[in-house]
Amino acid sequence: MRRHFTLPALALGCLGLAGSMPAAAAKTPATVLVVGDSLSAEYGLPRGTGWVALLEQRLAHEHIAAHVVNASISGDTTAGGRARLRALLKAHGPQVVVLELGGNDALRGLSLAATQANLAEMAREAKAAGARVLIVGMQMPPNYGRQYGEEFVALFAKVAKDQGAALVPFLLKGVADAPNADTLFQPDRIHPREVAHPTMLGNVWPVLKPLL
Repeated sequence: MRRHFTLPALALGCLGLAGSMPAAAAKTPATVLVVGDSLSAEYGLPRGTGWVALLEQRLAHEHIAAHVVNASISGDTTAGGRARLRALLKAHGPQVVVLELGGNDALRGLSLAATQANLAEMAREAKAAGARVLIVGMQMPPNYGRQYGEEFVALFAKVAKDQGAALVPFLLKGVADAPNADTLFQPDRIHPREVAHPTMLGNVWPVLKPLL
């Protein structure tokens, strides 16, 4: 016997099937942990205007389920970051760790080998905790010497390659090398003004987004 099902009957059947299926679990927001120095800690800026705060806003604007923990400290070095990373990983359980350190090492004339070793260990520790890692590179002014400057730039790329981490080659691209660079820095000529931080986020975002 041929059976005919009316549209309402089919609709009810579909509803019954849907009702029997478990609801999809809501995606748990990812945690992005930023471990940096004054360039990420809003040194000399109004609160909420630095590139890390702008990152939080970008995530919300693009409806990406993630939030940011900014554990940056002005004046911090790779040794300082390495010393406090384990506790940060335990406290926040991040899915992504952004390492923006090294500039103060160079300004203080610390060993580049030590800087590289510290960054590498931080990347290893973050990966061991289950996080994806983003290394944010820096450059030094020409007065530090060509060889030193080249070796400093290269260490970020080497750590990223060796540790399988993502890399932003130069956080201040479009700022430090801009034609109007003098207008983009605070009077100390080290820390960018508020107006420069959207450019800094623009350097980080295309590399960070695929990690989320």
